[in-house]
Amino acid sequence: MSNSNLNDEILQDADPIELPENAFRELGADETYRPIMHPARDYAEVTPYSVGMGLLLAVIFSAAAAYLGLKVGQVFEAAIPIAIIAVGMSGALKKQNPLGQNVIIQSIGACSGVIVAGAIFTLPALYILQDKYPEISVNFIQIFFSSLLGGILGILFFIPFRKYFVKDMHGKYPFPEATATTQVLASSLGKSSSNEGQAKTLVMASLIGGVYDYLVETFGWWAGTLNTMLTGWGETLAQKTKLALSCNTGAAVLGLGYIIGLRYAFIIFAGSAFVWWVIIPLLGTYGAPEIQAASPTEIFGDYARLIGIGGIAMAGIIGIVKSWSIIRDAVGLASRELKGNVSTGKTERWQSDMSMKHVVFFIAIALVAVFIFFWAGVINTFWQAAVAWIVVTLIAFLFTTVAANAIAIVGSNPVSGMTLMTLIVASAIFVAIGLNGTSGIVASMVIGGVVCTALSMAGGFVTDLKVGYWLGSTPKKQESWKFLGTLVSAATVGGVILLLNQVYGFTGENALVAPQANAMAKVIEPLMTGGDTPWILYLTGAILALLLNWLGVPALAFCLGMFIPLSLNTPLLVGGAVTWFVGSRSKDKNINSARSDRGTLISSGLIAGGALFGVFAALTRFLGFEYDNPMSVIATQWAGLAVYALLIIYLIWDSMRVNNKNV
Repeated sequence: MSNSNLNDEILQDADPIELPENAFRELGADETYRPIMHPARDYAEVTPYSVGMGLLLAVIFSAAAAYLGLKVGQVFEAAIPIAIIAVGMSGALKKQNPLGQNVIIQSIGACSGVIVAGAIFTLPALYILQDKYPEISVNFIQIFFSSLLGGILGILFFIPFRKYFVKDMHGKYPFPEATATTQVLASSLGKSSSNEGQAKTLVMASLIGGVYDYLVETFGWWAGTLNTMLTGWGETLAQKTKLALSCNTGAAVLGLGYIIGLRYAFIIFAGSAFVWWVIIPLLGTYGAPEIQAASPTEIFGDYARLIGIGGIAMAGIIGIVKSWSIIRDAVGLASRELKGNVSTGKTERWQSDMSMKHVVFFIAIALVAVFIFFWAGVINTFWQAAVAWIVVTLIAFLFTTVAANAIAIVGSNPVSGMTLMTLIVASAIFVAIGLNGTSGIVASMVIGGVVCTALSMAGGFVTDLKVGYWLGSTPKKQESWKFLGTLVSAATVGGVILLLNQVYGFTGENALVAPQANAMAKVIEPLMTGGDTPWILYLTGAILALLLNWLGVPALAFCLGMFIPLSLNTPLLVGGAVTWFVGSRSKDKNINSARSDRGTLISSGLIAGGALFGVFAALTRFLGFEYDNPMSVIATQWAGLAVYALLIIYLIWDSMRVNNKNV
């Protein structure tokens, strides 16, 4: 058959109206993945509508995420609610074939969450320390360029790794957030009985998850977190032994656990159990008197969690070593393309990236801009700025793969932990070269903001590109327009942080909590002013990560469990257990597989609804609504247990409705 006839035959293939069966599993030896948008066709992707809508949502969600993150310390993932809005708007406007445009809207708009995380985890620490050190100053230019340059570096550093994470590792990582986002975007496809059934299932699960999470966040009719320390016997147990158990009852986190699966969920929970049921009781029993007097939560925040930070840092180094061939190949590809030694054969549309020549060129410009920013706007001493520049460049590039791995496995990027370790290492170097005191604090925090934003962007960008891979969009277009979303989000976040500081402040009564920034300030101040730094705790975590790797246990997943609170890891295990249960009840493998897939769809809906209605809950609080719940703490705990059990039963029941007749 001639090539022209073959191409004609390919072009006659109709686009599927639902995700292929092999979208979420590993491919066989001779099997390939064919996305929804045909690789041989062109689609409307970058249009005035998609770019304009993406930028508008980037502004809105940047402001909302910044407020919520500084208020409660949790930055909601913007990708899913933005995807829901994109699908809803395309339906309301009767857009023809909107899938490609919706991917661009989601990709541009999702810049908001990642830029917010990079900024608010570090830069508010400068406002926090201003009370003690009035000479510390911070301005819009520092916040804006720290976020902008970090975001740009995150995009550029990740592009060479796209093919490995997105295509080569197909089915090997769960990609929980990307899975949920893809399911939402795919729900806008053409009508069929199968597709309509999936869309109804997704909408119903989204409504159940959204209303569930909204009610608990806004009215507190049942406990958002089950905690043994809130009961009489649990409080006594915590006082005497420092033992405690907690579990977030949110629908979104349960869905996240289902998609992660039992294996990774168990490893993550094992890290949490090790910290909360071994390390904290040991510290609380045999530690210094001030540690023994502290609650388990305080011991976790002030001591045990720092072991997790050391573990994440070492797990990151291990990951870099293991990924060295990938890093080398990415650098080698860029080098060969620059020399013109790469084949110029045509690349499929859905696998075409920005030219490596352009990527390297833009990286060079971005790095020059970072150096000028450090020298002219932060440090003002050439050789100290040069040292800071080297530290940022190496860490941001090398830890790109670590951030992407974390998102691919858990759906949660440990940027605050990696950034904290970066600040510790950078601060030790700065002190050694004479950059300390308040000038050292400012330099560390602004530089930390660049690194934090770069890692946050790298982790978030892998989600966007994985969504595009499953659906068949053009990576080059996602990569190119991500820069504009980063620019708009950075400007929005800079203005919002300044506004929130003036309205609420970060210190004193009724101030914004900003927990991550407070942690950064607490760690950096003694480093820069000659105080004590808990190196032993960091080293303990690092040694533990080495031992885990030696034993064949995924060190990053385990250490993530040590760093993330127990209340968020327990529901991951619950969701993973549901995955195992649903997918193992029948002797027919096809039925088990179909049930697991339906559970993934339902869980995606729970995540999507929880994320979107979480924004509504934040807006409700922002508008001043406060509900005084008359129920006692014990009553809300029992109510939370009952309602959470009903949610789990719903997930199991609806997933197992698949049988021989409808498989």
